[in-house]
Amino acid sequence: MSPALPCAAPGLLASVATLAEMDTAIAGGADIVDLKDPAQGALGAWETAALAAAVARWRALPPGGPLLSATIGDHPPEPAALATAAARVAASGVPLVKIGFALTPANGPEALAPCLSALAPLARTHRLIAVLFADLKPDLAMVPAFASAGFAGVMLDTADKAAGPLRAHLDDRTLAAFVASAHMRGLMSGLAGALTLADTAPLAALGPDYLGFRGALCAEGRTGALDPARLAALRAALQAQAAA
Repeated sequence: MSPALPCAAPGLLASVATLAEMDTAIAGGADIVDLKDPAQGALGAWETAALAAAVARWRALPPGGPLLSATIGDHPPEPAALATAAARVAASGVPLVKIGFALTPANGPEALAPCLSALAPLARTHRLIAVLFADLKPDLAMVPAFASAGFAGVMLDTADKAAGPLRAHLDDRTLAAFVASAHMRGLMSGLAGALTLADTAPLAALGPDYLGFRGALCAEGRTGALDPARLAALRAALQAQAAA
């Protein structure tokens, strides 16, 4: 399985809150359409029926369309909670299942191993994406552990959107090292966390497989409606990076 998206610059991940927004993201050329309910937190999850409807709509698309991902909701780093929530989302048939690991320097070392053990069986049959939160100061040396557990990718995001964007918490050198560590182990890599149009060029230069956006796609903040014009501007910026 190749983790890289078929584009010279990072792909655009657009987080969508409704089926109507999903249609807008597909029409706007998103590379990954990410099913996420921003009103329910950093990784708010869609309800089961809505997930099923989205997967059916995605499967009806012609070949060559976007990938589809879905978040499992915000959960503490407890094995049973993560495994149950991830299994529910995976059962919908969504191809990429995003799992947040709220790991801090205080709880990371002892919490990660049992969580990965609980998720390893699902990782053998589904493509799981681990999400670490930059504002919680995670130990990025954990990346190899996700590869060993069979995950398909890793990404960085922020848990508290009011605490500042990704680059307020980690400098570009650290982000580049994260991306390189993921690629060294065959993992898809992603960067997100209150990113703006101005972040596309410097973050694209670090070589991630995709950049994730929600708030920048909405005229009235991340819980507002997705704006096709803002999506088009971000898409154009990433295409410009590919042509540079």
